[in-house]
Amino acid sequence: MTIYLPTLKQLQYLVALKDHVHFGRAAEACFVSQSTLSAGLRDLESLIDVTLVERTRRVVRFTPLGDRIAEKARRILREAEELADMARAAGSPLAGDLRMGVIPTIAPFLLPALLPGLRREWPELKLFLREETSHAACDSLHRGQVDCVLLALPYACGDVEAAELFEDRLFLAFPAGPDEPPARITPAAIDEDKLLLLEDGHCLKDHALAACNRPELRAEATMLGTSLHTLVQMVDNGLGVTLVPEMALSAGILSGTDVLARPLQADHAARRIALVWRRGSPREKEFRLLADALRVAHGDRQARAA
Repeated sequence: MTIYLPTLKQLQYLVALKDHVHFGRAAEACFVSQSTLSAGLRDLESLIDVTLVERTRRVVRFTPLGDRIAEKARRILREAEELADMARAAGSPLAGDLRMGVIPTIAPFLLPALLPGLRREWPELKLFLREETSHAACDSLHRGQVDCVLLALPYACGDVEAAELFEDRLFLAFPAGPDEPPARITPAAIDEDKLLLLEDGHCLKDHALAACNRPELRAEATMLGTSLHTLVQMVDNGLGVTLVPEMALSAGILSGTDVLARPLQADHAARRIALVWRRGSPREKEFRLLADALRVAHGDRQARAA
């Protein structure tokens, strides 16, 4: 008896449609024409003799069975990728494609200083970066859309392994005034009516609130900022104060402003920067090599700054 199995290409088409819920965008993501993707999905449905997707002129709707098969297909594709990763890792480490997620409160401040060194040390590495909030980055990791994530801990990212890189202290940023500010700021000195934080979805907001250990700040804080740069501009215009990580200060986020920054004096006034990946990944040795390289690059950056 001949058994016809779905091809990986057909499963890729199915997962892409599940992710994009649009034939045109799914086809673009797979680098094929819309007709090719549509035909591939029809062939898949004929092969397994079930309807996976209900098609109308305006709506793409997965059937309940289609939902389950799409998630199973996602796992199969991830296993297939890991099989290829296993073979590649046995050859030359940190060579070929590597997809890394990075959160917005790390990417613009750390990567410009670290990437040149990585390119020199691992010239065969092709690093593709995807900037997302912590929740989205962890979701992309478990969906197999990225291989690892540069993340700030503590953060619940699911079943992952982590290599901690360094601590990133938190500072209070405030407008310059006539009085000399104290060398360090305690959480008790922060006026909740003037505190500006990032919008929900940015883990730095949770790290800042945890460092302050003042539950009322969560309800009282004016959470308007979409980015650290936006918050700094708001502080420079006298709209309040905010908490900024040390890496952003080192990268010059206060340049061109009259904003001052002082260390926050608290028990947990730092976040831990780490590289995380799916537990059991066959590329674990590569990720640990990458973490080592990032630590060295960060140390060199600090030495140059000093």
